[in-house]
Amino acid sequence: MNIATDTEKIYEIINAESRDPYGILGIHRVENDSKKMKGFAIRTFLPNARSVKVIDEETNSSYLMDKINENGFFEVTVWDKKDFFLYKYEIEDDCGNTFFMYDPYRFLPVISDFDLYLFNEGNHHKVYEKLGAHVMTIDGIVGTLFAVWAPCAKRVSVVGNFNQWDGRRNQMRCRGSSGVWEIFVPGVTQGEIYKYEIKTPHGEIYLKADPYAFYSELRPGTASIVYNLESYQWHDDEWIKERSSSSTFEKPVSIYELHFGSWARVPEDGERFLTYTEMADSLIKYVKDMGFTHIELLPISEYPFDGSWGYQITGYYSVTSRYGKPEEFMYFVDKCHENGIGVILDWVPAHFPKDGHGLARFDGTALYEHYDPRQGEHPDWGTHIFNYSRHEVRNFLVSNAVFWFEKYHIDGLRIDAVASMLYLDYAKKEGEWVPNEWGGKENVDAINFMRQLNTTVFKYFPNVMMVAEESTSWALVSKPPYVGGLGFSYKWNMGWMNDFLRYISKDPIYRKYHQGELTFSSVYAFSENFILVLSHDEVVHGKCSMINKMPGDYWQKFAGLRGSYAYMFAHPGKKLLFMGNEFGQFIEWDYKRSLDWHLLEYDMHKKLQNFVRDLNHLYQREKALHEVDFSNEGFEWIDCCDADNSIISFARKAKDWRNMIIVICNFTPVLHTGYRMGVPVAGYYEEIFNSDSEIYGGSNQGNKGGLLSEEIECQGKKNSILVTVPPLGVVYFKLKQIKDN
Repeated sequence: MNIATDTEKIYEIINAESRDPYGILGIHRVENDSKKMKGFAIRTFLPNARSVKVIDEETNSSYLMDKINENGFFEVTVWDKKDFFLYKYEIEDDCGNTFFMYDPYRFLPVISDFDLYLFNEGNHHKVYEKLGAHVMTIDGIVGTLFAVWAPCAKRVSVVGNFNQWDGRRNQMRCRGSSGVWEIFVPGVTQGEIYKYEIKTPHGEIYLKADPYAFYSELRPGTASIVYNLESYQWHDDEWIKERSSSSTFEKPVSIYELHFGSWARVPEDGERFLTYTEMADSLIKYVKDMGFTHIELLPISEYPFDGSWGYQITGYYSVTSRYGKPEEFMYFVDKCHENGIGVILDWVPAHFPKDGHGLARFDGTALYEHYDPRQGEHPDWGTHIFNYSRHEVRNFLVSNAVFWFEKYHIDGLRIDAVASMLYLDYAKKEGEWVPNEWGGKENVDAINFMRQLNTTVFKYFPNVMMVAEESTSWALVSKPPYVGGLGFSYKWNMGWMNDFLRYISKDPIYRKYHQGELTFSSVYAFSENFILVLSHDEVVHGKCSMINKMPGDYWQKFAGLRGSYAYMFAHPGKKLLFMGNEFGQFIEWDYKRSLDWHLLEYDMHKKLQNFVRDLNHLYQREKALHEVDFSNEGFEWIDCCDADNSIISFARKAKDWRNMIIVICNFTPVLHTGYRMGVPVAGYYEEIFNSDSEIYGGSNQGNKGGLLSEEIECQGKKNSILVTVPPLGVVYFKLKQIKDN
């Protein structure tokens, strides 16, 4: 039977409404009516073609095709062939131009049924190797395999310059009930821009960027770009090996958080961004010199709006083109590792924007999000919430996390807005949310997703950092799923941050009434694996810069900030500072401009920077400050009750208790001489760090190198030392010599 007589199927192709164009187009075995002759029917749909010939690649024989529909449907039957054969088209267009093209519809499906099964089940951990755009060679022909999940679409085509953005030309096949559409397009290689043209169940036409694209156009362009990520040669084998063999829990972790686009710019070139390569040459040297162990980048997955800081992502698998190409970011990570610096990325699985080219209503239905706005929308942010109950959505996100570790060798993910995922009523009023099946506000699907996420990541990449930005008292965030936890390795200590910033912003005369805000963190300090954070969120939207949070005159502001950092680095937990905090930027962070590096021309700013540098290096050297962060065995109060003087003192201990450091903090501008402080062990205590040192801009009030304890009982200790406590200052003492009884 000649399918050319099947008008309905022809018009499905012509009208671009076929879910299985391969059933008609391409090469097919046929028989004549008497079944005595067997051959092959070859069919193609080429709008604007005047004539088409089939060229046998082996014999160079040609067969002129019949134009059986004026819209561009061609067919020819080849009777002299017994087996399938390789062929191409010789095409003459309406303008008389002649060119050759391989037929996309002569190729068999590429993605296996097993891959589709795993994806639909939610367990294809590297599905980015299948979906998206992948340059490959099939039967000696180079092209690109395109695959996308759009189960409710009436039709899906891939469009680009290679087919004049005509959705009729490269209609994709739907792989059964999987909802995955695929097509291999010969001749399409790296660098081609493309989108998916989707006809929705209601007949609307959407142009969508590829959710699995590896690269994207620079805004305001929104197209995806075919890109191969396998060309970069990594040099960090030793780093990866060392990372896999030991965790960070007992190591120093001091994180420098930054926004790529505003750390520094190039004023002589129109204030343009620095590239990934330029940042590798300047930022890494700076971070290493400053003594930070890790860099944390605000999101660098592709996003359309600069003002979102990267937190409204449209290209989860696409490193943003603002700063360069994928291999240039790989180079950046590689150089970080070469210099002993880990890389953490901000990652946003909590919500996504409503931009037309993105994930929202992807196939005309609520695919990645919930249909019900009470479940599918963040009213405060104007974004969609992922539907964590869908296997394919969870697969998209879990696979994305694996992708960043696998392809870019990153060392950690900081998961944004975890609290918004955990609670169904987050930022919602009564009637704006739907309870779970037990009538509660806990998002069970999101909880299961996070457990799956962390279990999967640690399966492939042991000892990387999975960090939760979780702002509530949810229990066991950083504990494994088998004990009922969420499975993260760390949790941001937002409680400590909020309490301390509230305390430190008060005039020192009133701080004695708020001592509890300073000391309360010790009650829960070891309930989670905490990171103490002074992040980007605290220096925007009228919250003031860190230096401007400090009350008092110019000198007191710097003294207060030095004391705050010294207290923070002595407190149990890993550390994070946002860029600019290290040298006392006065204005709030602005994503549209560079940091005020010119401030380093001023003495106090330069001395503050030197202070942070020395503090970081001391933190790395002294085991007592980082080795036992998550157990009360590493911390001991000496005095938390001297509210009248706003003074606290405590001991930090390493595994070897002899590596002990005593810390005393004064949060008033009053100098205390002859202040008696108990010590856990009799001996000589060397003053190893003083935030009031003259070299840091202080008044140089100290303890002449160290103090020998006396057998005088104080604060419940049998021995004590007589300390000079500087104004708004923090002093570290290290036990150097144990006194014999």
